[in-house]
Amino acid sequence: MLTGGPLDVLTGDYLAELTMLILARDRLRDPQRGYARTFLRQAEECLAEAIDRGVRIVVNAGGLNPARLAEALGELAGRQGVQARIGYVTGDELLPRAPEFGWTGEDPRRPLLAANAYLGAFGIAECLRGGADVVVTGRVTDAALVVGPGIAHYGWTPGDLDALAGAVVAGHVLECGAQATGGNYAFFAEHGDDGGLDHPGFPLAELHADGSSVITKHPGTGGVVNIGTVTAQLLYETGGPRYLGPDVTARLDTVTLTQDGPDRVRIDGVRGEAPPATLKVGLNRIGGYRNELEFVLTGLDVEAKSAFVQRQLTRALTDPPAELRWTLARTDHPDADTEERASALLRLTARDPQEAKVGRALTAAAVELGLAGYPGFHLTAPPAPAAPYGVFEAGELDAKEVEHLAHLPGGTTVTVQPGQVGSGQLAPDEAKLPPEPEQGPTRRAPLGLIVGARSGDKGGDANLGVWARSEAGWRWLAHTLTVDRLRELLPETAQLTIERHLLPNLRAVNFTIRGLLGEGVAAQARFDPQAKALGEWLRSRHLDIPEALL
Repeated sequence: MLTGGPLDVLTGDYLAELTMLILARDRLRDPQRGYARTFLRQAEECLAEAIDRGVRIVVNAGGLNPARLAEALGELAGRQGVQARIGYVTGDELLPRAPEFGWTGEDPRRPLLAANAYLGAFGIAECLRGGADVVVTGRVTDAALVVGPGIAHYGWTPGDLDALAGAVVAGHVLECGAQATGGNYAFFAEHGDDGGLDHPGFPLAELHADGSSVITKHPGTGGVVNIGTVTAQLLYETGGPRYLGPDVTARLDTVTLTQDGPDRVRIDGVRGEAPPATLKVGLNRIGGYRNELEFVLTGLDVEAKSAFVQRQLTRALTDPPAELRWTLARTDHPDADTEERASALLRLTARDPQEAKVGRALTAAAVELGLAGYPGFHLTAPPAPAAPYGVFEAGELDAKEVEHLAHLPGGTTVTVQPGQVGSGQLAPDEAKLPPEPEQGPTRRAPLGLIVGARSGDKGGDANLGVWARSEAGWRWLAHTLTVDRLRELLPETAQLTIERHLLPNLRAVNFTIRGLLGEGVAAQARFDPQAKALGEWLRSRHLDIPEALL
């Protein structure tokens, strides 16, 4: 990014719900840690280059310890003889105040490891206006890394809601890197096997004073930027039309995308509303201990072999774990030409507050069945010790309760005041359905032949965005892919609460599936714990599709 073309600000998003838990455990081992050391290693290679080119760096790699990362970065710059002015943002850390807000919990076996508010962009802007070459933060919203430089450059105030909302949308497109340039893209196969998407470049945003932007990439880099790749990323891990944030509520139903030339997509028309009076708070705690065993079932009688080993192991455990979850994946094929293709996999996931119950007591009982169990008994890997798993919870806190501090390069600390807030969270406007599609002959086919999808996680919920690539496809999609139809196509969701939102400007339907991921990615509650492939599963399902669309 530094050497491939013009650049004013280089941003980096290092944090996710799982990352915060990893950093919290890192800090337990060494109080001087808790930040993303990956960034420090990258800075060794490119800090001097960035300073020499006048490119500012804004990252949330500070994690749970932005002050220490800023200090370590200063030490690195000193060793390299680089004059780097470093600012950092704090105030998101709320763990010391957890008892005040009732977050500690009653079970000492489930300790709270991290509690962080999601701060906005104005602290970043203060650091940049204070002359910082590099700004490191703790837990800020992902889009804040882009919004902050926009505030600093254009002088936006908390009242410039449309401009802030446009920058939030641009930041959301950039935050996952190559997911906007062809990575994780439903229609990747349309771009051939000549390497076009094999090594996609990173996206960049040309951000304008009114908050509009053009998403593009450096010349000569791989990948593609088109309305499809940008639409996919806009739908990623979002819910309804209102995208709430600490600086502004961005109206995703006002986003307009226009192809502005090769590898250039213009984003404009974004409207903003006042942010809510509360900040999102992420709570990470130890949930208990887990272990996993995977039994290989080969050849005939797979269902009977599965039932057999489940009975045997259940009887062998005199003090069983609190949760034993069995999942049979029928990966076997009849009359297979290789042993692997003749085999199914039976996965056992065990969880308990006590480490001992999912440690050797469990694995020894399983291994001891080796000569007394089903024919062909073996495991995919040797037994492993129990490991702790994490639980993520999302909460809210009055923004006035959080002290948002910008530490400028010269040593001055500035308190960032909360901006204007709305009178209360408004109910999302539900878009009107488009006209019903014309009737005609249909053919049974995979849904993914005519729609794209992108899915992901928000705590224990899964988000699933589906978009059509034509107006006719949109009319059919909006009337066909209802909540009830989604439950039919994805039986795992049948008993869960599902919310559906229409985004006509994007020709998209966005679903939030409550509780599909249990207690979040760190708890590893299902086969795909972050719902990354949920959209691809949906695209593979067959239904009656109008022949005119195929």
